[in-house]
Amino acid sequence: WVEDIDSGRITRLTSDGSATIINGTSDWVYEEEFGLRDGFRWSPDGQKIAFWRFDSSGIGIFSLINDTDTLYPVVTTYPYPKAGTTNSALKIGVVAAAGGGPARWIELPGDPRNTYVPRMEWVGASNEIVLQQMNRLQNTNDVWLADASTGKARRMLHDEDRAWLDVVESWQWLPGGELLWVSEKHGWRHAYAAPRDATPMRLITPGEFDILSVEGVDERGGYLYFIASPLDATRRYLYRSRLDGRGTPERLTPPGAKGTHAYKISGDGRFAIHTHSAADKPPVTDLVRLPSHEVVRVLEDNKALAAAAAPLSVRPLEFFQVGIGGGVTLDGWIIRPKGFDPSKKYPLLMYVYGEPAGVEVTDAWKGDRGLFHRALADAGYAVACVDNRGTPAPKGREWRKIIYGEIGVLASQEQAAAVRALLASRPYLDADRVASWGWSGGGSMTLNLLFRSPELYKVGLSVAPVPDQTLYDTIYQERYMGLPIDNPDGFRDGSPITHARNLEGNLLLVYGTGDDNCHYQNCEALVNELIEHDRPFTMMAYPNRTHGIHEGKNTRKHLYTMMARFLEENLPPGTNAAE
Repeated sequence: WVEDIDSGRITRLTSDGSATIINGTSDWVYEEEFGLRDGFRWSPDGQKIAFWRFDSSGIGIFSLINDTDTLYPVVTTYPYPKAGTTNSALKIGVVAAAGGGPARWIELPGDPRNTYVPRMEWVGASNEIVLQQMNRLQNTNDVWLADASTGKARRMLHDEDRAWLDVVESWQWLPGGELLWVSEKHGWRHAYAAPRDATPMRLITPGEFDILSVEGVDERGGYLYFIASPLDATRRYLYRSRLDGRGTPERLTPPGAKGTHAYKISGDGRFAIHTHSAADKPPVTDLVRLPSHEVVRVLEDNKALAAAAAPLSVRPLEFFQVGIGGGVTLDGWIIRPKGFDPSKKYPLLMYVYGEPAGVEVTDAWKGDRGLFHRALADAGYAVACVDNRGTPAPKGREWRKIIYGEIGVLASQEQAAAVRALLASRPYLDADRVASWGWSGGGSMTLNLLFRSPELYKVGLSVAPVPDQTLYDTIYQERYMGLPIDNPDGFRDGSPITHARNLEGNLLLVYGTGDDNCHYQNCEALVNELIEHDRPFTMMAYPNRTHGIHEGKNTRKHLYTMMARFLEENLPPGTNAAE
């Protein structure tokens, strides 16, 4: 539908919407994994609208049950494609914004249920649309230029990888008519200029380092601005390169500045809104002049937050590196306990994630989770974290993609190896009191650690995990694991539920029954497996809470308090005299 702002007249543009046909917005899995919500794009002249159309018929239906808000249970159902099952059929259509005619469908190759179109935009003021189309395994990405009037499309770019590709978010047309593209084709994540005629791409950001994101293009000055950190994967800084690819990338974030820096750059490249934080410093936002990085004025100093958090930040968070053998070194951080005495022994709590969707060892403000860790350190715990290989740190393609096809296997081995190395090198850590906790993928990692290394981990707190990888969605799980039918051993061995019989320590399993992402079904499947093998455990279910477990008064406070109490009861925080 389109509403004319002046007259208030509303015009219907599509007529086939139904319980299974979705026009102009997204199905569940595209929204969750590709971040697609507004499934439509206005042409620059306002005369046409290109839109995504999903046919979700044939997708398995999942049910969420609300037992508490009404006298009788309310069941909510929605299509959710689990790994290896049927996806929506996807088409891209173009309609006149004034209505009055059928949609013109873009002619893309491939099975519409086994290809993805995660991104689409109009090409400037033209009648062309540019689209990214990925295969189901997400190891190829083709860029198509389509005529909005005829639907005809031609391929202008092809990218591929032996493992997987990420959707390219930083794509736009450069002053010379080339498409800005980001690729790992030569081992590092770099920016390229891709010609329209499908000839080879031209490198813009030379060097043996990764760019993390593109922040802006200064067309007048001829520069590309991007975030990178070539020498320290835990920090984030602003750089610029010449659009012609000549010369060496130039760092603009001042020398000596640590932490994480983010920028919103003005169209002319003269100014930027700059937000910076560190592990012990809440975000501060200011306006800076580029390229000098001179501060024009502070926009938000967050003094109240900094003052409130100061009592928990007396002891700085320490960054370290730990070798785990085979020439592999992992980044980590640790918070020492209150009243630290190196002659004593303290329990160690490891905070984990470990999957390809995120890194945790960054010099950035961590919000309520970081304050939770500070409170636990005040209670007498050493709290630490390491990022294993397979996490998206700026350390090159091989670092990130070494775990393809075996999520949960190498990562849990390296996490356990890091703990053993820390125990060996830091005598103040008590080898008899080691715990792990994590959320979502980190909850899955915690389960894998307790089940695979029961002699090492005495306590685990697992929040909203995926114990069985076949129970998660197509786009995420297949991106890193392939199809279950092609990789049954990988899915089985990487799933914590396969090893649940080995549990020896104290496990707290936490779930929201209204989690539409990692379903409560996961929790029940693991509970059944633990019961079958007569393994004792503790479980907490939060009625109707989603994956974030934050809905309702005091929910998050209750969660953190409950986890802290479980730790204190099963892994006492007091000190022991060193041997």
